[in-house]
Parts: sequence; structure tokens; C-alpha cells
Amino acid sequence: MPITQKKLIDHLKKEVYCKLGVSPVHGIGVFAVRSIPKGIHPLKSYLNVKEVDINKKLIKDLPKGVRQQIDTFCFYNKKTVSIPTIGLNSFDLAVYLNHSKKPNLKFKKAGVLISLRKIAEGEELFIDYDISFGEKHFF
Repeated sequence: MPITQKKLIDHLKKEVYCKLGVSPVHGIGVFAVRSIPKGIHPLKSYLNVKEVDINKKLIKDLPKGVRQQIDTFCFYNKKTVSIPTIGLNSFDLAVYLNHSKKPNLKFKKAGVLISLRKIAEGEELFIDYDISFGEKHFF
């Protein structure tokens, strides 16, 4: 279904809360461009972002720079890597969320993040990688 001007303006007014910025914690992070109320999905998008699990052997011959992008932005397990169906020229802001043991967001279900409290304008958004991905992370 095409997005109308009205629907797009409504989205911009009511659903756009975040931007990318330089993080004091690590590299790039996601920051609030305005106050985010508790209990909402601040990264709502009209992109239909799903992932395909691809055997690691199938990516070994990709150009080095592409493999580095996959290493940085895609989730690995023992045998596969999950690559978004939208490719790597478009992105979901969620891949830039940094880790914190005191997160202000959590996954309610796959791909849907909920704010755990009110988040102030300019504040960085975080998830707990250990809880979100079900394994221990060390930094």
C-alpha cells in the first residue's frame, strides 16, 4: 500500500523519535531527537525488515569490505549469519543500539522495541545485549 502525504506527515509528527550520532560509549549510537514516552516503540518504521540465515561458507568469497559490514551489523551463530532482506544499503536504526546493563529499551517481540521509561531529548538509547540476544557479551 503506497504511503500518502498525510500518512507520512502523521508518521513524522507522531512516530519519529531518533537519529544516529557519535556515541560516548562506543562508535555510533541512537539518540532521542525529542522526548520519548514510556511504553512506546521509538524505532517504528515502514520497512519490512526480516532476516535470512545464510551459511557462513556462502559469504567467505564476498569482497572484504562487504564481509566487514556483515561482521559489524549482522547477527552470527555457530553456522549461519542473519542478513536483512533489505540488504546492506538500507538499514534499521536498531543495529546501532549500544549495550548497557541499565537499558532504556527492551524487545517486546522480534523487531519491536519498547521504551522502559521516559527518555529525554538528546539521551542515547540502549538495550541489554545479554537479555536481547540470549548470550553473554564482553566488552
